[in-house]
Amino acid sequence: MDANIEYAMLYLELNLFSLILIWIILRKTQGLSKMEAQRNFVMSIISEMVFFVSDTWFLMVFTNVIPGDGWILIACKSVYFFATSSMCFFWFLYFEHIRETSFVKDMRKVRLSSVLMVIMGVLLIGNLFGKYLFYLGDDGTYHRGPLFILNYVFSYAYVVLAWIRIIINIIKKDTKKNRKQLVRLALLPVAPGVAGIIQFVHPRLPVACVAMSLATLILYLVWVDELISLDPLTGLNNRKQLNLSFEQIKRGKSDQEKIFLLLADANHFKSINDTYGHLQGDNALKLIAKALREGCKAVGRRGIIARYGGDEFVILLSSEGSASNEELKNAINTRLAELVKEEKLPFELTVSIGIAKLEEADSLKSLIVKADAAMYNEKRERGTGR
Repeated sequence: MDANIEYAMLYLELNLFSLILIWIILRKTQGLSKMEAQRNFVMSIISEMVFFVSDTWFLMVFTNVIPGDGWILIACKSVYFFATSSMCFFWFLYFEHIRETSFVKDMRKVRLSSVLMVIMGVLLIGNLFGKYLFYLGDDGTYHRGPLFILNYVFSYAYVVLAWIRIIINIIKKDTKKNRKQLVRLALLPVAPGVAGIIQFVHPRLPVACVAMSLATLILYLVWVDELISLDPLTGLNNRKQLNLSFEQIKRGKSDQEKIFLLLADANHFKSINDTYGHLQGDNALKLIAKALREGCKAVGRRGIIARYGGDEFVILLSSEGSASNEELKNAINTRLAELVKEEKLPFELTVSIGIAKLEEADSLKSLIVKADAAMYNEKRERGTGR
């Protein structure tokens, strides 16, 4: 077999494997989530599939495995590089969404961030006439242009920016994700980035598609893991993850360390649901979850925050004692009051919080029973009831 044909068949097999893999991932993601983060994930997969198809088609024509002229090569490369840019753009947005940064809450910034992708599109259209990125020689063959590097600059800028922002989050710890999750996110773009550079230097090495498909698989597995461990309404840990975290904390606890569990319960929640409907009830639960997260952040406390069930929430953390716990309670109540005012809710929304200290013999259930008793004492004292 001709060496070019043999190489083309290997390239086809690798890219076809990559294409089938991400197609399966795309099918698996459909209908699982309507979250904006996952919509960006899906868009990145679609862009990736276009990337694979255009890359493979180019190689098949270039090696004369299938018929096609030079303009087919130019069209394939144009689609290929725009798909690269759009894929990197949607990956960037996905990383921002899953870290729940303030960036993605500002649509003006999101739209502005697409400017590199738009520039890439304009450059590719202009290249059909200017021939500065890639072009056909007099003999009809494909050549790289003097500004070919811009194809990578305007695409990989998104990957580099995403990586830098994750590293900043790791250093500042300014995110809801824990350090382990952030490190995992920081490592994900490395393999596709290195593979892209290798293929830029050595175009005949078919490594980019395989690296990208494997990175996509890892992102998908991370997402599935979060679906299993997170409460879909509030984004907090669910009861299953709380149980796992409790066992880990208990095993790793030192003799001097004090572990406390705070149990928060919405006051008069049934009345909110009955009077204002379940949509308002869901909104109330999301505001409580936000108050718990931001209350912990306000006093510099890190712990496991989970929705235990219904309108009950748990914070499991290491603490110095009563004064520190009261400071956290006050921060949560203060932040919840601010959120209620900001949202202009048509009802009062407060929580009662009970606290219990972990003893050696405690299970999670027994610890919650103790916190529950403390929480009901607070309800009686404040006259808040259920």
